[in-house]
Amino acid sequence: MGLRLEFGLLGLLALLWGSSYMWISLALDTIPPLTLITLRVGLASLVLFAILSIRGLHLPTDKKTWRALFIQSIVNSTGPWLLLAWGQQSVESAVASVLNSTSPLFVFFFSLFLMSGSDRPAGQQLLGALAGIAGIVQIVGTGALESLGGAFVPQVAVLAGAALYGIAAIRGRQFAHMPPLVTAAGTLICSTMTLLPLSLMIDHPWTLQISPQSLWAAGILSVFCTAFAFLIYFRLINTIGPMGTSSQAYLRSGIGVLLGIVFLNETLDLETIAGICLAIFGVVLINWRRPKKQASSKTAQESSG
Repeated sequence: MGLRLEFGLLGLLALLWGSSYMWISLALDTIPPLTLITLRVGLASLVLFAILSIRGLHLPTDKKTWRALFIQSIVNSTGPWLLLAWGQQSVESAVASVLNSTSPLFVFFFSLFLMSGSDRPAGQQLLGALAGIAGIVQIVGTGALESLGGAFVPQVAVLAGAALYGIAAIRGRQFAHMPPLVTAAGTLICSTMTLLPLSLMIDHPWTLQISPQSLWAAGILSVFCTAFAFLIYFRLINTIGPMGTSSQAYLRSGIGVLLGIVFLNETLDLETIAGICLAIFGVVLINWRRPKKQASSKTAQESSG
């Protein structure tokens, strides 16, 4: 039951973050990228702070924890989202989705150097990461990647955002002693404090004429795709680990396709179906555990003794 719950939450996280691209595109009609990201993290932090107060939990009071939360906010939200927003101005969405889905690979290679013992990833997880990326390429279509390498610097920016996601997944385990609600709220508060002054200086948001549609999209993006998604994210970091949590990147593209079918009357071809299956196979490989063999051998030893 426990593992089923974690996989269910992994799918929900992929759904929330996979649908965020749709809400972002709607919100960007009348809200500049920097102000949108500020709204996203600002409203999300208010929602989580309200839940904290209701549950009687408190934010950290020591400077060391807040420094760690600030660094986490840079690699988990502020940095990747700014890099992605800037890069996507020149990078096609198909290329960006592939580059942005490479975070499990970064987690794998970073973990080889930064983790030890049972926390180090195995070859099976590398195979899963490669299968997942192959699935994403299949979903977007190999023809869509012809421009790969064209807008070099923006593409590197999108790839750097994926690398930051990888670092964030590994660093997230240091907050295991804190409730996920506290970690998520603290991280988003730090992001808000970083982005709000930039938004005020650059976009002058008080001069913007924001449409109701953009405002609704920004609200959904903040509450569901950020506040609740971060709660799930930090829980999964502690339960299935950095590599497993980052594997939701492979499910996002498939969810995007399914949302297009439901809401935009798009069609589903065999190549896309194969890509979705390959991406799911990659997620299964990354998260596959074999505790039963160890448990059965232990039971056999006890019975023989």
